[in-house]
Amino acid sequence: MSPDIAKTGGGPQDTPPPATAPTAIKAIPVRHYGRYLAAFVAVALLALLVYAFAQGDISWGTIPDFFFDDRVVTGALKTLLLTVLAMVIGIAGGILLAVMRLSKNPVTSSIAWFYIWFFRGTPVLVQLFIWFNLGLVFEYINLGPIYKDYWSSFMTPFLTALLGFGLNEAAYMAEICRAGLLSVDEGQSEASHALGMSHGKTLRRVIIPQAMRVIVPPTGNEVINMLKTTSLVSMVQFNELFRVAQDIGQQSGSPVELYFLAAAWYLIMTSVLSVGQYYIERYYARGSSRQLPLTPWQKLRSSVFSVRRPKGALG
Repeated sequence: MSPDIAKTGGGPQDTPPPATAPTAIKAIPVRHYGRYLAAFVAVALLALLVYAFAQGDISWGTIPDFFFDDRVVTGALKTLLLTVLAMVIGIAGGILLAVMRLSKNPVTSSIAWFYIWFFRGTPVLVQLFIWFNLGLVFEYINLGPIYKDYWSSFMTPFLTALLGFGLNEAAYMAEICRAGLLSVDEGQSEASHALGMSHGKTLRRVIIPQAMRVIVPPTGNEVINMLKTTSLVSMVQFNELFRVAQDIGQQSGSPVELYFLAAAWYLIMTSVLSVGQYYIERYYARGSSRQLPLTPWQKLRSSVFSVRRPKGALG
């Protein structure tokens, strides 16, 4: 053996042993006993609620009997029609009031401020009664050569509801639209004006499209809230869903059952509107989000209908 090899100990018997695999760490999750207790209490309360209604003197068979009654369906359609028309008035008036509020003209901005202050500061039910009973103050409505008639004939329950809800909603939409317009950077307006675009053109093509990302979510909530608020017009004799349910309940002797029926119809309509709101928000989120959220159908398809191939599979 060479003395150099003997000195360094480089023989085959001096090879280091192979490294052993690291020991796996056994992670023990923390037990959250408070969650189990909260879940148990929630399930118990739900069970008690279901048991209470099951034992109550409620004729559940009445609900499916009248669910698709012609009067109920007509009342639901009138509710939807009133909601759509009132929101059209509210959105159009809200945009106009928001632009007036942001105007540098003190007269227009003051008028917009007073309008918003009055209609937001008084209950919508009070406003409905004011419109409905103005016939006690004005006997005629005279629009010159366009229209002239008795106020009681002109101010029908439908028109009362439309004006009451539409004008009231315009005050709330004005603040929503104003917040959306203020959310757009001022540099956008300055750049548009530098390109020679007028103020109106800048609003239509630059400011409003960008402000829609802020305007759409609360507007969707206002639509759903408007749908539910239409039940107040039963007080001014308009036959929408809630009033029809009341009348049928009194005639059939099952008022509570018809209230549940009306609640079910409201839940269905608000659910449909919520889905529409989701897709509108998703549409206006383009350009601001790197990846759009999945639609309900895409979530269902990815979780249920997608089949993952095992690792190493061929083909």
